[in-house]
Amino acid sequence: MLTEGDLRKGPNLATPLLSTTTGSWRLVRPVLNPERCNNCLTCWLFCPEGCFTRGERIVSLNLDFCKGCGICVAECPREALALVEEGSNDARVSQR
Repeated sequence: MLTEGDLRKGPNLATPLLSTTTGSWRLVRPVLNPERCNNCLTCWLFCPEGCFTRGERIVSLNLDFCKGCGICVAECPREALALVEEGSNDARVSQR
């Protein structure tokens, strides 16, 4: 059974995170187009795992905890994020 000591607070201090990464089993992952990002933090707000942090000009993405759910891609108002297949050398863009 998990106890509070097994959890640590996520980047947005609202989400507790397990001490192990979850990104190793996802099928798709988000990729950021820095030319389209205006650092509005919508992705940060909607990401259930708190994978985004605010940068100086654009957000940064920690894929260690990303599940590949695509919520960030669906919510981005500037379409700066796209889903690509995990593990593919010629990462094809998935449908939004």
